[in-house]
Amino acid sequence: MTIGIRISLFALLFLISSITPRVCCQEVARDNSIMELSLKDAVRIAYLNNNQIQIQEEEVEIAKANILAAQGNFMPIVNVGAGYTYNDSVLYSGKIREGNKDTRIFTGYKSDNVLNITVNESIFNGGANIANLAQAKLGLKVQQETLRARKLDVEFETKRLYYGVLLAYEAERIANDLVNRAKVHYDDVKNRFDQGAVSKFELLQSSVQVSKLIPDLVKARNDVELITAELKKLLSVDLDIPIRLRGKLYYSSVEIKEKEFLSEAYKNKPEMILKMLGINISKWAIEYAKAGYYPQVNAMGNYSYRSNDVANMVNPRHDNWNIGATVTFMLFDGFSTTAKIKEAKAKYAESYLQKEDTVQQTAVDIKQACLDMAKSESIIKSQKDSVVEAKEALYISEIGYDNGVTTNLDVLTSQVSLGQVETYLAQGTYDYIMAKAQLYRTMGRESLEE
Repeated sequence: MTIGIRISLFALLFLISSITPRVCCQEVARDNSIMELSLKDAVRIAYLNNNQIQIQEEEVEIAKANILAAQGNFMPIVNVGAGYTYNDSVLYSGKIREGNKDTRIFTGYKSDNVLNITVNESIFNGGANIANLAQAKLGLKVQQETLRARKLDVEFETKRLYYGVLLAYEAERIANDLVNRAKVHYDDVKNRFDQGAVSKFELLQSSVQVSKLIPDLVKARNDVELITAELKKLLSVDLDIPIRLRGKLYYSSVEIKEKEFLSEAYKNKPEMILKMLGINISKWAIEYAKAGYYPQVNAMGNYSYRSNDVANMVNPRHDNWNIGATVTFMLFDGFSTTAKIKEAKAKYAESYLQKEDTVQQTAVDIKQACLDMAKSESIIKSQKDSVVEAKEALYISEIGYDNGVTTNLDVLTSQVSLGQVETYLAQGTYDYIMAKAQLYRTMGRESLEE
């Protein structure tokens, strides 16, 4: 019967699992009271509740454990063992003399008890341990950058839905204003018709106008509900809980500096950093593969006690020790090492090509974001003035209609024109916000706007 206990110094990894409940930064009232959210609140809640982020956080912890395991390869392995063997007979090696070593410890006893401690250390293994540790450290950076990329994606998606809800609110307001204006105008025309001041054609024309606008209002209200539901889903908020967004559909202009944006993207975009890390990992993979060409040097030591009496075991008469070293050199491995080196070098070259592809795509993404921002800002500036003009045109048409100068069609056309201009302005503002968000995502910049 043999009992063995293995102890690895400096390489023991204690995994302590603690379950910490994830709590939203914005407390949700229980009685279905309104939950108010700023954009920052929404992004923080999305961070806490997103499964992909939680999975990636665990990947970071795994990478940290891999570094500890790689460091453990440089440390000695210490084994403590104890055993008992009963032998039918053993070789007798001479008379036992008091004060000297018990010679039977070298040949054994019929009732043989052993207690020993063994130390093994890898002195040199061709640099494989060094390469493995370097790859493990780079692996941690890879997982950290991947986590940052996940968070940037979640932030972008939260912005898209958050401002999408605000855009839907604005579209609903515009549609509702159009319907209300059309109804007020219809009532005015009906009163005139009842007094014989206008024709039935104008009355029907005004009535049809109200009917034409109702579907747009219904659609706008449905869009509010749908996009709000999508935002709640992203935040893992119960769909029955009403929410109110504290933000506004407002844009802050950014000076377009394409070269500076591109330079920041090359330095800070997670995907760019991941490609550079991939090149370094591939480089160390070549060194790891080359280790097969070098000798393996190992050292070992053993200290033991052996006796037929457990109670009288630990004393100088029953101890023994030995130390040694081994050197192993591979003469032929069927070209396995050569194949591994070729594979590692091919992956190294591939990682460079992948980086170049990411560089080119990043440049395209930056240019696209800048063009979209310029386009949206042009629309915003033009429509801001047009809103003022459209309101004035509607006022003039209404006054003119009251005085018999303009026609009913002029009023209806002015109402629709105002709604269109306001819609273009709201959509242009949303497009600018999202183009800016896409720019920041491409640059790897975290930015939360109220």
